[in-house]
Amino acid sequence: MSELNVPVKAKMPSAEEVALIKKFLNDTTLFLGPDPEIMQNHDLMPRTADEDVAIHQVSDAHTVAKIRDRIQAGCDEGYEMVEQMGAAPGAKWGDVITGVYSASGDLAIASAGGVLIFSALVHHPIKFIVKNWMNDPTVGVREGDGFIHNDSRYGNVHNTDQSMILPIFHEGKLVCWVASTVHEGENGAIEPGGMPSMAESPCDEGLKMSPFKVVENYQIKRDILTFLQNSVREPKLQYEDMKVKLFACLRIKQRLEETLNTDGPQALVSTLRLTMENVRAEVKRRISEWPDMTVRTYIIQDSTLRENCVVRINCQLTKTGDRLIFDFRGSSPEFTNRATNTIVAGLKGMLAQVFLCYVWPDLPRGQAAFAPIEVITDPHSIVNCSYAAPNSQSLMSIFTGFTAGQHAVAKFLYSCPEKYTKVHAPTFNMINTFIWGGVSQHGETLGNLCADLNGMGAGATVDRDGEHALAPIFATMADIGEQELNEEEVPFLQLVSKKMTRDAIAPGKYRGGQGYTMMVATKDSDQWGFMTVCQGAKIPPIQGLFGGYACGAYPLCKVQDVDVYDVLMNEPEKFKHSIEEIMNEQPFEGASYTTHHMGMGFEISKRGELFMISQGAGAGYGDLLERDPAGVIKDIEDGLISPGVAERLYKVKFDPVTLAINHQATQAARDAERKARIARSVPFKEFVKTWNQPKPPSHMQYFGCWGDDVDTLYVGSPDNTRSAREPKPNYMRNPKDVRIEELEARLAVAGVLKDAKQ
Repeated sequence: MSELNVPVKAKMPSAEEVALIKKFLNDTTLFLGPDPEIMQNHDLMPRTADEDVAIHQVSDAHTVAKIRDRIQAGCDEGYEMVEQMGAAPGAKWGDVITGVYSASGDLAIASAGGVLIFSALVHHPIKFIVKNWMNDPTVGVREGDGFIHNDSRYGNVHNTDQSMILPIFHEGKLVCWVASTVHEGENGAIEPGGMPSMAESPCDEGLKMSPFKVVENYQIKRDILTFLQNSVREPKLQYEDMKVKLFACLRIKQRLEETLNTDGPQALVSTLRLTMENVRAEVKRRISEWPDMTVRTYIIQDSTLRENCVVRINCQLTKTGDRLIFDFRGSSPEFTNRATNTIVAGLKGMLAQVFLCYVWPDLPRGQAAFAPIEVITDPHSIVNCSYAAPNSQSLMSIFTGFTAGQHAVAKFLYSCPEKYTKVHAPTFNMINTFIWGGVSQHGETLGNLCADLNGMGAGATVDRDGEHALAPIFATMADIGEQELNEEEVPFLQLVSKKMTRDAIAPGKYRGGQGYTMMVATKDSDQWGFMTVCQGAKIPPIQGLFGGYACGAYPLCKVQDVDVYDVLMNEPEKFKHSIEEIMNEQPFEGASYTTHHMGMGFEISKRGELFMISQGAGAGYGDLLERDPAGVIKDIEDGLISPGVAERLYKVKFDPVTLAINHQATQAARDAERKARIARSVPFKEFVKTWNQPKPPSHMQYFGCWGDDVDTLYVGSPDNTRSAREPKPNYMRNPKDVRIEELEARLAVAGVLKDAKQ
């Protein structure tokens, strides 16, 4: 027999050899990528021995409340500093946050204003620092250090957001962390402004900063700063806001040191830990009072920002005992070369806003408010994408995920015997605004966005209409900025700004808050352009509640081959102040009038060309036929709805000149409509036979589950399915290639293409 066929008994390595192998692997780590153990966990870290000792020494409720209020004031002070001194447009209108974190990295207290999701995610990079850099001899964590970070894969929303993180020491011992985060915008991505919809991989998304040290002895390191400035289009912005975030953190540090000096480190550590533990316990108690039941809902995305398609965000919310479980299984697979994915931490951070802003706004702003709530997703899905997939437009998925959660939670609140929160229809959830970039009238290269996205229409509540253009879902105390100030820095004007868009409505017994019109046109630059990065131009991205309707669909409208500034100078009467009038009447001779879905990639604009969009409306609540006719007439008088649309929707009869209500005719019209509803209706079993189909229609690019089968995901067509448990890449073809193929096919049918090739 050949020696090759003789089995050889493997030698087991000795303990010394195992130790040597482990040391080799630890000393020669190739790459410290995002840590799944950190990124998949949103719960609080276990109580440490130091925290346990501190709580045993200081736990008086009055002392804890006093210190917590002092820390809260310090965070708010830091927030105000960033908002007042920040260079980025986002800083100026409140797209910032500050917070204090425990020594283990958990967020204990955040500023009252600003974008809470930032702080709900920054605990991830702090935990990465604690795990990897604390004892690393080449890095270390010392007093006077500061770390920067922006990569969402290590814990953030998307790469436009940059965090400054400082450790706080007392007598040589780490007691907590402070951090400040700003939506900076420009980050060197493939498109200006920081949120590239054209990104096909993370390498297209600009700076990808894992947490690294950029501050020593409270001074920004100029070598690192120069590298970062060299990596973006706006070096001045990068430097200025790094300084602003650093000094905001130092101000919070000063307030913490005052507490350390007056009350001692045990009191501070105890306050941070007890604040988190008490909030976590209170959330579980409140959940336990909800009825045990399950609610199913879904939200549709109508594009990837590069092509039209139907993308499902599926949500099942189950409450049992003191457990609340968000189940997003069945949502669309990730788009491996499109930027509309989110990592699961981003989804969780956004869901936290449902509770902190709309359900339990009385709770301290911190990580603990969402810590006990469970989230289930499919791997490699659009709400839990792989690290290889781009996510610079993660807002598309975290915002629709937010709405699915808000829609489902409202059903639970409605079902509670005692209500401490008003039942709230979904707020509008898309960033309908312009991202811009190019060379300004001052010769500076810029890239950022308008603050108009912060004017999302609020959803109606159980007893009143939604507020107009109130606030974004991610920052209920943000601002929409002053466009006039912005125009001092950028070469375009908002020719119409903050004008309510007529008939852009979400009707109901109580209607949603309205959105406003925005019209922009480049004026003083030949190197300037715009892009829009949101969904909802074909299918509304929200749902109404209890008979209320969703908002309308809002496309981008463009008027090209015109210089509107010449029109304003020579024929001002031709200029109209609404999208409706301009697109219907087409007042500019020789101009081209087009509509576009709201995923327009960056496009250079010529002087005087009009780009027009509308901010969206919040969802309606309740049956339209129950709306007070006086409220309908007031909406007509306020220019929110046209008389014909009002009469058709609400079945209200009134004098067309005086708008006096004919109550008798109104009642008759509504009674007739109720009878017509009954006449149109069919038994549920019959309705389901025509409504439910076994698979998506063949003409529609559909992604996600169909019906209740969350294990089978459709990937673009009814003939292309996969198991949700066996994730695979999901690549989309380049829209230009698709268009070329379509045109070549048409030429081939006409016989032209063959002749041309010959």
